[in-house]
Amino acid sequence: MHVMSRRSALSLLVVVVALGGAGLLARLPIERAGIGEVEERDVSREPGDGLAPKAPNPWFFLERAYPQGRIPREALQAGRHQAALLREEARLAGDREVGWIPRGPSNVGGRITDLAVDPRDDNRVYAAAAEGGVLRSDDAGQHWTPLFDFGPSLAMGAVALDPLDPDVVYAGGGEVNPGGGSVAYGGAGLFRSPDRGATWASLGLEEVGAIGRIRVDPTDSDRIFVAAMGQLWETDANRGVYRSIDGGATWERVLHVADDTGCVDIIQRPDQPDVLLAAMWQRLRQPDAYDYGGPNCTVYRSTDGGDNWALLSGTGGLPAGGSQSGRIGLDLCASDPDVMCAIYSDRTGYFAGLYRSTNGGSSWTRTSDGGLSGVYASYGWWFGNVRIHPANPLVIFVVGYDFYRSTNGGGSYSFAGGSMHVDHHALAFGPGASPVMYSGNDGGVYRSSNGGTVWSFLPEQPVTQVYRMALSATNPNVLFLGAQDNGTNRSTGGAADDFQNVYGGDGFGPLVHPTNGQQVWAQYQYGGLGYSSNGGGSFTGATSGIGGSDRVAWNAPIVQDPTDPGRRYFGTNKLYRSASNTSWTAVSGDLTGGPGGSGGQVAGTITAIGVSPLDGQVLWTGSDDGHVNVSTNGGASWTDVSAGLPVRWITSVKGDPFVRETAYVTVSGFRWAEPLPHVFRTTDLGATWTPIASNLPEAPVNDILPDPDTPDRLWVASDLGVYQSTNGGGAWSMLGADLPNVVVSELDLDAANRRLYAGTYGRSVFTIDVDQLTAAPPAALAPGRLLAPYPNPSEGGSWIAWSLSREASLDVSVYSVAGRRVWQTQRAAAGGEGRLFWAGEDEHGRALPSGVYLARVSAAGRELGAATITLRR
Repeated sequence: MHVMSRRSALSLLVVVVALGGAGLLARLPIERAGIGEVEERDVSREPGDGLAPKAPNPWFFLERAYPQGRIPREALQAGRHQAALLREEARLAGDREVGWIPRGPSNVGGRITDLAVDPRDDNRVYAAAAEGGVLRSDDAGQHWTPLFDFGPSLAMGAVALDPLDPDVVYAGGGEVNPGGGSVAYGGAGLFRSPDRGATWASLGLEEVGAIGRIRVDPTDSDRIFVAAMGQLWETDANRGVYRSIDGGATWERVLHVADDTGCVDIIQRPDQPDVLLAAMWQRLRQPDAYDYGGPNCTVYRSTDGGDNWALLSGTGGLPAGGSQSGRIGLDLCASDPDVMCAIYSDRTGYFAGLYRSTNGGSSWTRTSDGGLSGVYASYGWWFGNVRIHPANPLVIFVVGYDFYRSTNGGGSYSFAGGSMHVDHHALAFGPGASPVMYSGNDGGVYRSSNGGTVWSFLPEQPVTQVYRMALSATNPNVLFLGAQDNGTNRSTGGAADDFQNVYGGDGFGPLVHPTNGQQVWAQYQYGGLGYSSNGGGSFTGATSGIGGSDRVAWNAPIVQDPTDPGRRYFGTNKLYRSASNTSWTAVSGDLTGGPGGSGGQVAGTITAIGVSPLDGQVLWTGSDDGHVNVSTNGGASWTDVSAGLPVRWITSVKGDPFVRETAYVTVSGFRWAEPLPHVFRTTDLGATWTPIASNLPEAPVNDILPDPDTPDRLWVASDLGVYQSTNGGGAWSMLGADLPNVVVSELDLDAANRRLYAGTYGRSVFTIDVDQLTAAPPAALAPGRLLAPYPNPSEGGSWIAWSLSREASLDVSVYSVAGRRVWQTQRAAAGGEGRLFWAGEDEHGRALPSGVYLARVSAAGRELGAATITLRR
């Protein structure tokens, strides 16, 4: 069981002072609930704004958005389509007997954004994970089944059941909490399952970015309301409240306040379903600044099912929207819907009040909430929820950094979080007068059967967001991993549920000595490096010799020299070599483009280190500003070899195990006007570079691993899966079709047992036996092939063309990025070349929005191929 002790107040663990582009910045990591977890809280101020930014570090986004500062959605959509095609090829051609095996952790957990309990059976509960899709348990949380592993995006913000048929499940893509990795991309819209999550269909809303709440009318299953927050990193016109009256076939936006203001929460009266309240949140984040509030942070009410809305804020005692207003959360009592609550944070994230109404929202009174002053720990935009007991209107639960309860209608509050992890986002109730309760936070799902007095962590939750891993060369059962908001964890028995936390903070790169498994290094953000001589039982500081004025990455690299067991390297803006187990000596000057970043962000840091397996004197570094450097004399001199590489964040650099002069570099980021390869090879120590991305999806590649046993065999980890090449990058195939569609952050190889490890950001770790993957007989050939669509991109549609070897019956379909078929036709076609025009419309003749679509053509039941079409309006 994942147990953490309660601590009564925030305590400052350490102060790290770093020099960035905006000057001196003090960072105050905060100790978390007994395990020393560290979350950056930036206490610098933006010039002139009077606010104190405390946002989670945007490293995950910056890595993918550099240097433009934004992610082009069309490029992301195209990459997702490419990955879907490669998955289908792997499914058809791959060995069906060998696949990915979950390695865990299943007992560490990860961020849960929403929960739903079956009203007929409180043992059945659904969980939406920030980057892990949707999971279901049928036995009160003892076992969990992932339900959405092959959806277009596993980033989830909401889950809901149809009150009239709880077998019908709705999942809303995209996390509304403005931090963590899942917010880099947002979600892929709204999805519906008619069979408890066994199958899913897209209901559209692909462009709404993040969905904060789903409400299904308790008297009419065809009427659905969705709270859409929009994209986090840019303003957009897709925010607000959406309504469908035909079960999701079509949507109408019924409330829109502004392009920088979305809807984060909705409540609907079960006895008067035309009455709804919506909480609007003015919010925008940029790489170097954020703004999580403003005058549009308000509450609206509709009494006619969403046709019309009236501003409720500023009336009846509810605060008016103002310059310092922030996130708002809403709830009502199911058994007494006149009782409602609204919880507020201010623009900077501090708690700003909990209000209660006993007459359906006509008038409000602030509760005696002085005991909640610290419930948000200064970052209320990360939580922002309140829940009222469904059978007792006097019982209120406050879902914040900590977890509080009132039993007297807000007259007083007391801590009720027990041993739960902090950072709470979700709370759901079972049926009955004394319902079972499920709570979701950054550490997973917990259960209480006594009204929230005692909580139990639930097992088998494979949703950990893994940054980095380390294997032990002396014990194949040992695995260390660094996890978002869950520190560094260690498994020693080889089981998915035997992980233990050994080091605090957001866990980053661990390292195990290659011949002595008792020597371990672990770190938290900004190079908080520690050393253990007892296998991770205890740690001491290990940063002696590292310059106090160095720039250190949020996720700093540490690597082992493969030619010398006693030598390791660590990167700041300089490269350091180990002088002892806890001290370092610089072997370079600044190997980046110099100080960068603004708004307190640290930039100009080393993000990747490589050492040649054939010659320990050959060293490589890559940086967050696109610089690659090489030394052939152990660091005595360096050469910048970045020419020929794109100006993108360098994610990994690896020396070839067979040729000293050969190395590989992977980059993050996206293409803009031109295609962007994400994998490069040099055969002359960086003098020239050759792109070897070939048919890889055009999406960030996070790691590359050359096979030490087979020349030209390469594996890469990308934001869209794991891929293999057996010819040095000439062609790539998806490695196994059964790995969940999740960001893969790192690869590692157990060389002795030939098992490849994939650390995922949201679905824990998977392994695969790489030597048992054999090609199955190819599928029967289709009678032709698909030709390139044209024009592409287009404003008004494209010709879809093909070549057939004989007459055949054709099926032509076009799909959205969420996998929803938007257009289809069948026709008989003669042999030879043919074409038909798709006008960029859906099957009802309505113009589709800008985006990337996938055209698929099959003939005589065999697929001719698929191609992406970019539609620009």
